[in-house]
Amino acid sequence: MITNIININMRTIVDIPDAQIKILYQLSKKKKLSRAEIIRQALAIYIVNDAESKKSYKFAFGIWKEKQVDSLSYQQKLRSEWDK
Repeated sequence: MITNIININMRTIVDIPDAQIKILYQLSKKKKLSRAEIIRQALAIYIVNDAESKKSYKFAFGIWKEKQVDSLSYQQKLRSEWDK
């Protein structure tokens, strides 16, 4: 059975370069948030963006279905550019 990930809390160890630690420190002071909260927010944004990028193929799928194109002549035209 798949567990609902939203209800699971997990502690983890992640190696973060010193330069990024300094930036996290500055952000935590500026935003008055813990470094852990800033990392959680960044991870949430990353997950949403990654999920959105996986949906982008739906926009392109079937984009040529209404075009009246002879596929063989189109292919030959494109390949003829390679000879130049």
